[in-house]
Amino acid sequence: MQPHCRSDSVSEPQLELYAAREPVFPKKVYGKFRNLKWAILSFALAVYYLVPWIRWDRGPSLPDQAVLLDLANRRFYFFWIEIWPHEFYFVAGLLVMAGLGLFLFTSALGRVWCGYACPQTVWTDLFILVERWIEGDRNARLRLHRQKKWDLHKLRLRLTKWVVWALIGLATGGAWVFYFTDAPTLLNDLLHGTAHPVAYSTIFIMAAITFGFGGFAREQICIYACPWPRIQAAMIDEDTLIVGYREWRGEPRGKLSRDANDEQGDCIDCMACVNVCPMGIDIRDGQQLACITCALCIDACDETMDRIGKPRGLIDYMALTDESREREGKAPKPVWQHVFRPRTIMYTTLWSLVGVLLLVALFMRADVDMTVAPVRKPTFVTLSDGSIRNVYEVRLRNKHGEARSFQLGVEGETAFKLTLEGAEADVIVVPADSTKLVRTYVVAPKGSEAAASERVDLLIWVQDTGTGERAEKATIFNGRAN
Repeated sequence: MQPHCRSDSVSEPQLELYAAREPVFPKKVYGKFRNLKWAILSFALAVYYLVPWIRWDRGPSLPDQAVLLDLANRRFYFFWIEIWPHEFYFVAGLLVMAGLGLFLFTSALGRVWCGYACPQTVWTDLFILVERWIEGDRNARLRLHRQKKWDLHKLRLRLTKWVVWALIGLATGGAWVFYFTDAPTLLNDLLHGTAHPVAYSTIFIMAAITFGFGGFAREQICIYACPWPRIQAAMIDEDTLIVGYREWRGEPRGKLSRDANDEQGDCIDCMACVNVCPMGIDIRDGQQLACITCALCIDACDETMDRIGKPRGLIDYMALTDESREREGKAPKPVWQHVFRPRTIMYTTLWSLVGVLLLVALFMRADVDMTVAPVRKPTFVTLSDGSIRNVYEVRLRNKHGEARSFQLGVEGETAFKLTLEGAEADVIVVPADSTKLVRTYVVAPKGSEAAASERVDLLIWVQDTGTGERAEKATIFNGRAN
């Protein structure tokens, strides 16, 4: 029996594994959530662009920029707080607090960070505002996008928009580098072409990222590049308040009908919620990975409900537990019961605990600090008179804004003698806001317990001669065991 042969003229349809991006053109909307987003956007951008220009007097020898990440000198300045390299645990603590805060807000209100304060959201909102200002609202931008012919009108609008986007990108990159060095000085160097090439390259890289992410990638960053949409599922539960559609009230949807006997739901399928969504999704299809909980669909739907005389809240912040209650005709839980529950209380407690510990560590730290590192090559030296000498490298830290004199000393069961390399006495001057490495010699007399023992405890201390502030470090003195 001959096998069946398929004609070459008949081909099976090919399954498309890739779909080209369809740009999203969100419509302008008014309402309380849109106003909240404008307020947060204005505050966030003002903080980002203006903070490097705030001055803070720390003294003649210290930088006067309020917020400065001085990587060259390994210092972080934040108003009256100065973080040294060995105090990086403060930065780690702030990162832990940021993570716990993100967990807390997500557990209580879903992706509220993504919808209101994420840099990608803030700059995308700004770029959409520019786009709307130049090209018009949604319908005008759609017509321009679908216009195949690049006439003078389309070219003028696009070039104007791209130039403004590029200027915003340059301002963003410029503000970024201002956090790492003195802003007025760097701006002068940038304008005169004398700044370091790293500054120019950083500005242009940041400008390109801002231009691409805010102008073209937009929702694709949130859907494909950001890991948080995939992590958030572990942070929310049935009591988390998220943006949702009251399907039991809105369905069956259809055009507005004045027939009193019509069993049509409140949704008139006006597509307002879809048209204002910056992610281009339909919230009526249920909770989706792409939803950033910006709540603009709530404003759009409430506006429609007001026009047709229906109660607001067809699309609203709600929890899964409210859904089952409302389907049964019961009132939803109060908001405070959703926000204050064991999970959010646990996150709040942890967040507060880390914050309190950081504050305690901040106010308890001394302005005088030191580290002691024994020199173990050789472990000890026997002097001509039979005494034993150990060498230590002592690093003194002067956190004051002026030079200070420090006295070094040593304590132990043996009558040790301490001398400093290059100094005639046991006092040394450390410049303002800097460290100084001092080679220190500690000698145990011949016949003493320390000289005859393999090792004994030793305490090296340093004291500010002006204020009396003192720091000390325990170490080991190595002797010649008999």
